[in-house]
Amino acid sequence: MINLKKHTNIALGYFLLVGILGIFLRLFFVTPIPANFRYIVHTHSHIALLGWVYIGLISLIYKMYLTETENTKTYRKLFWFTNITLLGMLFSFPFQGYALFSITFSTLFLIASYWLAWFFFKKVPLHHKRTYSWKCIKASLIYLIISSIGPWAIGGVMATLGNTSIWYKLSIYFYLHFQYNGWFILALCGILFFLMERSGIAIKRESFQKFFLLLNTGIVLSFFLSVLWVDPPVVFYLLAAAGAIFQAWAFWKFFNILKIHRLALRSLFSPFALHLLHIAGIILIFKIVLQLISAIPYFAQLSFLFTDFVIGYLHLVFLGLISITLFAFLISLRLLRMTRSTFTIYIIGFILSEVLIFYKGTALWLSLPFFTEYFLILALVSSLIPVSVGILLFRNLKIGGKKYS
Repeated sequence: MINLKKHTNIALGYFLLVGILGIFLRLFFVTPIPANFRYIVHTHSHIALLGWVYIGLISLIYKMYLTETENTKTYRKLFWFTNITLLGMLFSFPFQGYALFSITFSTLFLIASYWLAWFFFKKVPLHHKRTYSWKCIKASLIYLIISSIGPWAIGGVMATLGNTSIWYKLSIYFYLHFQYNGWFILALCGILFFLMERSGIAIKRESFQKFFLLLNTGIVLSFFLSVLWVDPPVVFYLLAAAGAIFQAWAFWKFFNILKIHRLALRSLFSPFALHLLHIAGIILIFKIVLQLISAIPYFAQLSFLFTDFVIGYLHLVFLGLISITLFAFLISLRLLRMTRSTFTIYIIGFILSEVLIFYKGTALWLSLPFFTEYFLILALVSSLIPVSVGILLFRNLKIGGKKYS
């Protein structure tokens, strides 16, 4: 039997490393550090997406669909092979950036992700494949595969045009877009639908189909939001705006589905998990608004000129929407135990760091006052995030095999 609580703790371990690396990056602007900033950024981003979120999501998907089957041996091999590739990236990117060893381990991870997607497509029992939740999970895995076009393209671009080419950034944005909006968010929607289905909550077919079609259309078209910084022809602005609108429309349908079943949802989740999901829902609304704003040409150029807005947005989605929702679902599926005090430390660190990041971008844009101790204060408030994750990991390791209440 797979010990998914152990796998969740491994995911949290990666999250802790991501937080520590984040503080390390902040300190580059405070004091001289004998390391390559860009290399640490590569490490930070890879372990964040491929360590914490990826491992967290596949643990949940296995828990949902495959704990009743006899596929433990194959999954265990996949899981540990994936962790070998992650450790390879962790110990190669900080010292060489994109080079032989880091590229090798990154490539092996991509192969492992294809293998994992095939494993889920093949092994999930037929009765689950008729559900709305699986439809979302299946689509999210397809987006996981599509997103990998970005890393494959980066190798070719670096070999021919170099990392100063616009195609280098576009390849990265392609990868990030389909990871965040396709793989991560659609998988989280699928997990929520699974929990609803498991509790006997019946979602109207028409409502789900509209949501699913609108969201997938929005995911594909909103990629063009990531190309507006190159000042493309007008048609790209229209496609980007359409993508943002379709995503907003999709989640309006999504919230309507949840509103219809709000009483059942209150009994489905613990008060604390429901509190986390409410916060994630508010952050999702912020995300949608920011996407709509970024479709306007002036603001599209603004995000290119002041990268703090992009960094703030990525952290808003990663630390806010995705991570908080992951916490809620891991708690609900009894893979994680979290106290309100630990989450309070996390959310304070998240909110304060977001305010400071967006303030810097706004200050540069509007020529507002900028205080000299900004980077030190940002490092200090951001440290609350790895502190909270460290406490969370320690407590879950401590309870070990005990039954979660």
